[in-house]
Amino acid sequence: MVKLLLLLFSGLKFSKVFVTGGSMLLSLGAYALIFGWRYAAGFIGLIFVHEMGHFIAARQRGLDVGAPTFIPFVGAWIALKELPHDVETEAYIGLAGPLAGTLAALVCYGFGRESGSGLMLALAYAGFFINLFNLIPLSPFDGGRITAVLSPRIWLLGVPVLAAFFLWRPSPILILVAVMAAPQVMKAWRYDAQAPENRAYYAISAEARLTYTLCYLGLVAFLAVMSHDLHEMLGNARAVGK
Repeated sequence: MVKLLLLLFSGLKFSKVFVTGGSMLLSLGAYALIFGWRYAAGFIGLIFVHEMGHFIAARQRGLDVGAPTFIPFVGAWIALKELPHDVETEAYIGLAGPLAGTLAALVCYGFGRESGSGLMLALAYAGFFINLFNLIPLSPFDGGRITAVLSPRIWLLGVPVLAAFFLWRPSPILILVAVMAAPQVMKAWRYDAQAPENRAYYAISAEARLTYTLCYLGLVAFLAVMSHDLHEMLGNARAVGK
C-alpha cells in the first residue's frame, strides 16, 4: 500500500512537470515558427520568470499553487488552488510577477547593450512591453490585482485603456481578454464598500495602500520609459540596416 501511494504521488508530481514542460515546448514550437527558435526560447524564458514570480510569492504567503501552464500566443498562468484571504495578499502576488519579469528584461537589456546583440534588445523590449501591458488596472491583469488595494472601482479605468490597446493593435487575444474581464468590470460597477465581506477582504492599512500604489506607479513609469526608448532604438537600428 505504501509503495502504491508513493507511486501515485510521484506520478502526480510527474504530471505537473509534464504539463508545464509540455506546454512550454508547445509554445516554443509555435513561436519558433514565426520568430525563430532563439527569440522563441528567450521569450518563453521571460514569461516563465514572470510566472515564477507569482508562484514564489503565493508560496511565501502559504497558498497552494500549481506550476505555470503555457498557451501559445495567449501567455501563461499559475493556478491558485486557494484564493488569497485579503487584498494585500492578492496585491503581493500580483506585483511579484511584473517585478520578476522586469528584472529578467533588464538582464536582457544589459547583455544587449554590452554585446550589441539585437536579439537581446528585442527580447528586452518584449519583456518590458508585456509587463507594462500586464499592469493595466483591470482584473484579471496583474495591474487589477495590485490596484484593488485602492478600490475595485479602479478597474473601470482599465476599460478605456484596454480599448485603446485594441484600437492601436486589433487582436483576437484582446477580445478574449475583454470577455474574461467583463465579469470583473460588472463586479467593480456593483462594488459596495460597506458590504461586510468587502470591508473584511479589502481592509488594508494606509501605509500598505500607499506602498503598493507607489510601487505600481513607479513600475508603470519605468516600463513605459524603457518600452518607448527600446522601441525607438530598435526602429533606428532597422532604419540604419536598410
